[in-house]
Order: sequence, then C-alpha cells, then structure tokens
Amino acid sequence: MAQGKKKFKAQRPGGAKKQKTKPKGLKKGGRIIAPKKAAVVQQQKLKKGLETAIRDKIEQEVTQKASSSLHKKLNVLKGKGGKGPPKPDTAGTSK
Repeated sequence: MAQGKKKFKAQRPGGAKKQKTKPKGLKKGGRIIAPKKAAVVQQQKLKKGLETAIRDKIEQEVTQKASSSLHKKLNVLKGKGGKGPPKPDTAGTSK
C-alpha cells in the first residue's frame, strides 16, 4: 500500500472547465419582438420610405419658396447626422 497524501487534485479528462451560470432575472435593454407576419414588416418599410420622401420634398419646396422670396441667397444648414435641428458653426469663434 502506498503511504502519504496525494500531491495534486485529480483532473477531468480533456481539461473540461466548469460551466458559467447566467444571472437570473430581467436583462437590461430593449426587447426585439419578432414579427408574426412578413407582410406587416413590408408595409411598415414602405410607409417609412414614403414618409421620408414626402418630408424631404416638403422641405425642398419650402426652401425653394423662401429663397425665391428673399433678395439674397438662402443657405440651409444641416447637422452632421442630418437629423434634428442644425447646430451653429463655432469653428471661427474664439473665447
């Protein structure tokens, strides 16, 4: 009989690691719910595209009318993202 203590702990074959447990409960962030009908998704895409086109056309017409009624050229400033109100240019100012 062998005497003494084991010098190391026996390892599982293949070097298997313990599985990590996931935290239980609610996760943070928004939820994406898959649509039940593909036709509805197609209709929403079409609707959004039409809304964007109509908005751009209206903006173009208003800009054209405003520039024609003024005696000097009208410059339309758009933000970097193109969405939201335009931000004033502060490149030439110093404090």
